[in-house]
Amino acid sequence: MTPVDVRRAVPAEATAVSRVLAEAIRASYTGLLEEAVLLRLIGDQCSLPRIRAEIGIPGGTPGWLGWLVATTADGTVVGAVAGGVPSSGSGEVYSLCTAPSHRRGKIGSALLSAATDQQKQHEARQQAISLHSPDDPLLPFLRHHGFRLQEPAPGRDDTLRCLRTL
Repeated sequence: MTPVDVRRAVPAEATAVSRVLAEAIRASYTGLLEEAVLLRLIGDQCSLPRIRAEIGIPGGTPGWLGWLVATTADGTVVGAVAGGVPSSGSGEVYSLCTAPSHRRGKIGSALLSAATDQQKQHEARQQAISLHSPDDPLLPFLRHHGFRLQEPAPGRDDTLRCLRTL
């Protein structure tokens, strides 16, 4: 297990967050999602201007709590999580990633725990995260942490959601 420090991201780390997130998406979804879908997901989720702006405004918009990073002793970003409380009592994890070379080292658990603590401070009583596939490699991790896969609502998009009570 690599010892890490989990803390609020600073603007100078935006590039590292974008890189780790892109590496994690590529490692997790290559072969699971079509290449065009994978590239669109990376383009949408890993946009450096968006991440830089989001790091610069924690708490600056309703429901947005910002990005947290996991860093090693030398300051290397090896994971990140973004979240908020977009509606009363409901926390949301928008992104959660660990560098592929640092997986299985409890970094994802540390990041999820920090985001959960942050959301509880803002009175979240439940927490949700969206998945990209029913075979999403994040699903076993989420189940381990008490999340349950929800069925898509009839007539709505096919977004898969996992929920847990806090």
